[in-house]
Order: sequence, then structure tokens, then C-alpha cells
Amino acid sequence: MFTITKKTMNWAGKELSLETGRVARQADGAVMVTYGETTVLVTSVAARGIKPGQDFFPLSVHYQEKFYAAGKIPGGFFKREARPSERETLISRLIDRPIRPLFPKEFLNETQILATVLSFDQENESDIAAMVGASAALTISGVPFMGPIAGARVGYIDGEFVLNPTIPQMAESKLDLVVAGTKEGVLMVESEASELPEDIMLDAVMFGWRGFQPVIDMIIELAEACAKEPWILPEAGFDKKALEQQVRDLVAADFKAAYGIRVKQDRVAALSEARAKAVEALAPKEGEDKPYTQQTIEALCKSIESDIVRNDILDTGGRIDGRDTKTVRPILAQVGVLPRVHGSALFTRGETQAMVVATLGTGDDEQMIDGLHGVSKQAFMLHYNFPPYSVGETGRIGFTGRREIGHGKLAWRAIHPLLPEPEKFPYTIRLVSEITESNGSSSMATVCGSSLALMDAGVPMAKPVAGIAMGLIKEGEKFAVLSDILGDEDHLGDMDFKVAGTQDGITSLQMDIKITSITEEIMKIALKQAQEGRIHILGEMAKALTGARDSLNENAPQIVTIQIPKEKIREVIGSGGSVIREIVEKTGTKIDIEDDGTIKVAAVGHDAIQKAIDWIKGITAEPEVGVIYDGTVVKIVEFGAFVNIMPKTDGLVHISEIAPRRIKTVDEVLKEGDKVKVKCIGMDRGKIKLSMKVVDQQTGEEIVQEKREAG
Repeated sequence: MFTITKKTMNWAGKELSLETGRVARQADGAVMVTYGETTVLVTSVAARGIKPGQDFFPLSVHYQEKFYAAGKIPGGFFKREARPSERETLISRLIDRPIRPLFPKEFLNETQILATVLSFDQENESDIAAMVGASAALTISGVPFMGPIAGARVGYIDGEFVLNPTIPQMAESKLDLVVAGTKEGVLMVESEASELPEDIMLDAVMFGWRGFQPVIDMIIELAEACAKEPWILPEAGFDKKALEQQVRDLVAADFKAAYGIRVKQDRVAALSEARAKAVEALAPKEGEDKPYTQQTIEALCKSIESDIVRNDILDTGGRIDGRDTKTVRPILAQVGVLPRVHGSALFTRGETQAMVVATLGTGDDEQMIDGLHGVSKQAFMLHYNFPPYSVGETGRIGFTGRREIGHGKLAWRAIHPLLPEPEKFPYTIRLVSEITESNGSSSMATVCGSSLALMDAGVPMAKPVAGIAMGLIKEGEKFAVLSDILGDEDHLGDMDFKVAGTQDGITSLQMDIKITSITEEIMKIALKQAQEGRIHILGEMAKALTGARDSLNENAPQIVTIQIPKEKIREVIGSGGSVIREIVEKTGTKIDIEDDGTIKVAAVGHDAIQKAIDWIKGITAEPEVGVIYDGTVVKIVEFGAFVNIMPKTDGLVHISEIAPRRIKTVDEVLKEGDKVKVKCIGMDRGKIKLSMKVVDQQTGEEIVQEKREAG
């Protein structure tokens, strides 16, 4: 029934297998990837034709995790997987980015990649397996794909690079880097690092690139054994070069003049006018039969624009806004721009601007994440919003797109390594970046604004963090690396290379290549240039704030942490939570109790916190010999009086310890309800022995021996 083709190899100490022919046989390409005991099924399907008027490549990548893969049932009411999680969205982007540049420009058929995690062994991550599977499925499908690619994860543990470290190993790593590419070079990098220097980051990228070369060889072997016949791309049906020359003759001068305009909105208007001129003159009119469409003219306009911008940069070193290749746009950093929030910053770089707001919360505000790795809590969140007004457009509101999730996570990775340890700063932190203007690298503006907003809120960050986006223009052997790229330079260029970090090292690096690959030499130049730009930006940020404020914003909650014995947790919580609810209601605080006896008490005012702490300590305190307590007489007996000295804790004052003189009966001196001062003078098999006669009942001070004898 099945014609199965399977290839296996040992990769970084674990078996990697690629199998096709057993499952999903109606897909154009289907590969079952198993690494260790983690298994991902990846399929690729492409439409056989192009929709009328379509002028873009509709590639979609969907990575999805099934809870059964880890032997789990989904949480929530519906008990089935619902919309994609943030992790699924990020991994979908991770797969999309290195494969997208490898489709021919002429191929516009709708193409869909679906990666489904079927088994997860809690040791080997599924993202690398999914990426390898996507490459293999495309390579054997017959669609025009200039691969294969492969990817690998690189860790840095005890000063050594580790290829595809396990999940437990990653807890010890100073680096989490994913690199993907072809035989020729690197296509994509995504990473978080603990302030690693540029040379180590570059070595890590190249270590990963060399590490996945055997996987590319195995995919080629698989394709040689079972690949389908390659698709034939349809001919254009007209002389494309001749048509391009017509467009060039008509509007190239207009495009060149438009790109000489420094202000973005004016430039956009001039470019739109030039494109409209070309469409009006050359696009087919209604009822007119031509072998090309309006979209063809618009695509040729984009190509001509690209040539103009790229050649100007390569020939003259001058850019659209008049800068040279290394200069960063003017920067203005401001903090405390909003009056009632916990921390805020407005970071403006040229025509890109981010308003970032920091909010501090308690353990109740942590994000609960339920996934294949188990249930976990996240105490640091960074949310990035890109409203359409930021680029002078209208658009859909209220929907968080993949791009917003991806940019937010990139900024999260940049900031996360510099946050204080939870034990020293037990707050939940949420950052929100509102992009209010955009003309290139709003994600790096978010990094800069986030660092400033946190410091404005009083979060004791180890060091400020800044980010910069680098671009590349490459034609043959000639190339130019651009610092702080504009939006147009991003669209028309060959690379988007984002580097974030401190004065001392890199915390996050992301690279996307639009050509088939770049060399180690170009990456080295880009990293060096990015370092210079980052140091400059940090200097501009320091004009607003050089470090965290000495205290938290007055509007932020204060949190005090105390420790109680684990066996006392039940007493603090009370039956059905009655005690803890009463403390919260009466003091106005928020209280988090952890299983190890750690209690975090939070409130805006310190008095409320102290009141709650005193209450908790009263419940959990153990009597200490030699300590004087305020107590209440709760029971009179023939041989003494029982006195309550703390909640649920009574001790006995023997009749001989009530007064310095001999008394016949207890009720000569005491009655129930009397307030007295007593000293704990001993413990006998759990029973507490108290004394009144050694304490001055007026002052609460102990009566020294000489004074007692004199009395």
C-alpha cells in the first residue's frame, strides 16, 4: 500500500529521520521528521494556478502543537486546541523567514506549509524539526523552490558552543540562537543572549551553519530518491524587458526626483503620482486585450525604484534622506511623559517613534501559559502595537497580527537578560509599545523606549539596552552595509539585520536575508557597524536617564516579601480561604502565598503592607523564651491563669508567677478579659510557661533581679 522512503543520520548525538510515503500522500510534499522522540509532520501544497489580478506570492506557514503530543488534554472549557498561541505564531514566522526568499519571483501560486507536532519528548525542541521538515517537503514536492535549507539551535554553555542542546541544557546556556541557511550561506538568525560580544555571536552563527550542512545533504538524498517532477513556470507571453524599458523611459526620472525628497510623506505622495502616471499610460484599459495587467506595470515600477535607490547607494554612498551609510538619524529620548502610569518614555529616531509604558503588578498579574512544555507563569510581558496612523494610513484595528507578535518578542528578548532576579524584584512587569510614527525599525525603537520606561518606573535594570537595524545593498561583488535603515531601504534592500544590547555586549540578534545568502565577511562588517551605532544610541538615551530611578513611582504598588514556615501556610489561608480573605479585605492589600512559605504583600501604601505583615506574623509567630508579650486573660483556674499572647496561642501564668507577693487565689489579682504583660520563661512539652511578676505592668519592661528583691 505504501511506498516509503526514509533517511536517517546521527545529528548532534541524536537520531534524525526523514520519512515520506506513509502519511498525507495527497499533499504535494509530506515528510515525517523525528528527532529523538519528537515527531513533526510537515506538508506542503501549492495551487495549480494563479488568481486573476494577483501580484504577490501568497505563502502561508502554520506551525501547530497538539496537546496529545505531550500526553496532555488542553485546559479551558472547550478541551480542544483553539487559536494559535504566541509560541506557535513565532515558530510559524521562524519557518517562513528562511524559505520565502527561495521561491522565484515569477512563482505566485498560493502555497501552504502545515507543520503539526505529533509527539514531544520534553527533551528535543520541535521548532528545528519543523523547519527541516518544511524544507524537505518543499524539496520533494516539485514546486519551484531554490533550496533546500536547514536550521539548527546553538547554545553557549561553560564557554563552549553546543549544537541542538536539549531543553534541560538550555537552562544553563547563555545563548539561545537559531540559524537557518543553505549550502552557500546564512539566511536567517534569531537569538537571545546574555551580553555576549560580537565575535562570539558571529562564531555561534557560523558554528550552527556548519552544523546543519549534513542535514541539507540528507534532504538532497531524500529528494533524489523520491522527488516529484519539477513544475514548469509559465512564460510571460510578452517581452518583459521591452515593457520595463517603456516604464523606465516614462517615469524613471520622476522616481529619481521623488527619492530626492527628504520628508517621508511628501516622498510617498510623489512616488504614488509617478506610479499612477505609468499605470495610466501603459496598463490595459477596460475592454482592451493586452498580455499583461495593471499589476505587471506596478511590479515593474517597484523594480525600477529598487534599481534607482540601490545604485545610488552603491555608486555615491548617499542615501534617500541624505545620510551616509553609518550615520544614525537624530534621536530625542524623553521619560516621564505620562503623569499617572508607573513608567513611560517617548523615543524618537528620525520619523520613527515609540511611546512605551511600563506597568508593575503582583503575582496575580503573571501570565499563565499552557503548552507542550507544561503549565508555566510569565512575569515579564512586552506587547507591541502598530496602529495604521503611524504610517499615515487607515486599516483594521483590534487584531494582533503575526508581525506585531514577532516584533514584540524580539524586543522582549533584548530586554529580558537585563531584568533583575525575581527574588530581588518580585514584580510582574508589562511593557506596551505604541508605535506612533514609523519609518524603519520600530522594533528597535521599542527596545530603546522599553529600557527607558523601565528605568523611569524604578526597575533596577543591570544596564540600559539599545537596538539598531542594519541593511544591505548587494549587487555582484559590490555591497554596502547601512546603519539605521529607513522603511524604503528595508523594502528595497537585501537584508534586515537587527542588533540589540548594552555597552558591553549583545542581548538579541535577528537577521533576515532576501537574497539566497550572505557571507561571514558581510555579517562581521554589519556587527561592527551595529556596535558603533548602538553605543551612539545609548549615549543619546543617557541624556534622558542614565540608570534606574532610586525608588519606584509613587503610583506603583510596593511589594514586601516575608518567609513563614511551610506548616503555617494552612493557618494563614484559613478554612476555605477565610483568613487570607479577611486580611486582604481589612488591609486593602494583595497577598500571594507560594508553596515554600514565601509570602508577597503588595499595596500602594506602606502602612497597609505593614498592617498585613503584622497580622500574618501574629498568626505564624512561635513564642520565644525571654520575650515579653501583651496578652489577654482568657481563663482563670485554681492554679493560675491562661493568657492569650498571639492568635491561637495561650500560655499559663502559674499562681506563683502572678505577683511578687504570695497570693491565696488567682481572682484576688486577675479576672477574665484583663490585659496583662507577660514574659515567656520556658517551654515544657509544648506548653508555654509565662510570668507576670517579672514584668512592670505599667511600662512593659522587665523588672531586674535587684528591684524584685527590694520590692
